Amino acid sequence: MSFPAGPAAPPATEYHTESFTDGERATLDRFFTSTTGPVFALVDLPEVVKAALFARYSRTTKSLRRLFLDEFHDAPEVGIAAVAGRIDPHDPATGRRKAEALFDRVFTEYGDDSVAQLGAAHLACEQASNLLTKVLEWGRIASYLEQSTRYLYYDRKLGGRYRYLVPAEVEAAGLGGEYRAVQDASFATYSALTGRLTAYHESLFPQQAGDSDFVYRSTIRAKVCDDLRGLLPASTLSNVGIHASGQAYEAMLIRMLAHPLEEVRFYAGLMLEELRKVIPSFLRRVDLPDRGSAWTRYLADTAQAMREIGTGIGEPPEDRPEVTLVEWDPDAERKVATGALYAVTDLPDDQVAAYVSRLPDTEIGRIISAYAGDRVNRRHKPGRAVERVAYRFDILCDYGIFRDLQRHRLLTLEWQRLGVGHGYLTPSSLSEIGGVAGWDQAMDRSAGLHRLLAERVGAEVAQYAVPFAYKIRFYLHLDAREAFHLLELRTGRGGHPGYRRVCQEMHRLIRDQAGHTRIAAAMRYVDHGGADLERLDSERKAAARRAAAGVAEPGSE
Repeated sequence: MSFPAGPAAPPATEYHTESFTDGERATLDRFFTSTTGPVFALVDLPEVVKAALFARYSRTTKSLRRLFLDEFHDAPEVGIAAVAGRIDPHDPATGRRKAEALFDRVFTEYGDDSVAQLGAAHLACEQASNLLTKVLEWGRIASYLEQSTRYLYYDRKLGGRYRYLVPAEVEAAGLGGEYRAVQDASFATYSALTGRLTAYHESLFPQQAGDSDFVYRSTIRAKVCDDLRGLLPASTLSNVGIHASGQAYEAMLIRMLAHPLEEVRFYAGLMLEELRKVIPSFLRRVDLPDRGSAWTRYLADTAQAMREIGTGIGEPPEDRPEVTLVEWDPDAERKVATGALYAVTDLPDDQVAAYVSRLPDTEIGRIISAYAGDRVNRRHKPGRAVERVAYRFDILCDYGIFRDLQRHRLLTLEWQRLGVGHGYLTPSSLSEIGGVAGWDQAMDRSAGLHRLLAERVGAEVAQYAVPFAYKIRFYLHLDAREAFHLLELRTGRGGHPGYRRVCQEMHRLIRDQAGHTRIAAAMRYVDHGGADLERLDSERKAAARRAAAGVAEPGSE
């Protein structure tokens, strides 16, 4: 099965086109909607294969199509050969047309948006900037896997240049030369420091007996990547795998088409073209004048109105710590006890609350302890009673940390525009190898480019110039049940030291400032300890699982 080529990118948007042999292209045509563009859908593959592809996708520098050819297509356990044998390239896809006709009839007759949740698609979004990835990952009801900055070096070039986007707005303003010079210098600094930091960490943490070369190299690489990712600008290219329903894609595309950045709007067009090859009926309303287009105008108009109001405030930001607990409920633990008892009585909610209000603190503690139970691991979480409690945190941390925390979609999160006004962070390891001067120079060059772009092109486009090390302000509003998940996961020893620090402080504030000592104590897997080689335990466990399964160590990228 083959698909028509997608639209050509405008001159200012330069996407690298990967090379394939005629035989490889013939294979890819059966399973991918495009063999040339950066956006494509997966078709006629078992769900387990698509899931495995996307899982592997986050830990490799390969494109999804190259990964498929190299590691999945000929693997007998994948079973693609059997699937391919059932595919007739001359089949007019009568069954698919019948299914689409049925969907159209149901959707037209009933008009229920929930019908649009019944169809889904896997979409690979490659060569997306790190501003675009955050737009893609905004929606709650979808699954995302993003290429990691913690496991892959960004010193390799793509199509002869470092992996960053040159925005169309920058080229149109005649600033492409200045922009590339600064971005190239940042990536060159990243590349120059990679070897020096690797040698430094190897001297600080020698390989231990029993650790394979792969485990040791992976652990050191993660340490070096953690130190260096602050140099990466927001324009850095990434790959994102998305699995979502038609309804989720519709909302995503309408939101993207209202975005002020040209990259986001143009990419929405690429996505819509590819998705309509696999789930066309689900996306029919996206660009209808009285439906999706009207929704897009509404989003764009309200966003512009709010930007104008915000610009007029004019107050300088007051000093705040990295993490501030802004809102909490003094009666939270009694409300949790009320919620815990509700399902095991036949009393109305207010009567349960009145009963709990008369209980001594010791009994409240007993109820919460029983409700939390004996948690054998962090995946054993209390039930929905803890959702009655909410916390709102204001956070000012580097953009790299924000990127990791933004991925938690069951909480409410809003962020401010990325800039250079809040300063940046410098890893302590750089002072040990004499790398601070080069780091500071990269930050200063980027700040100068940001100021130039803000003046000539606008503050939205200027964000592309800002490295991950610069701070961004955002809030997290979450209930206690989500706090269990977020804080226990993100304080684990294998996590990045930056977001571990932020989440450890969030837990401390819940316990000490809000006074929710019983709730905080129930979060027994929050780890306040330090870690020297953050990924070592995780890599050792992964190696043990591979050994037990008789799987060979993966090759290095």
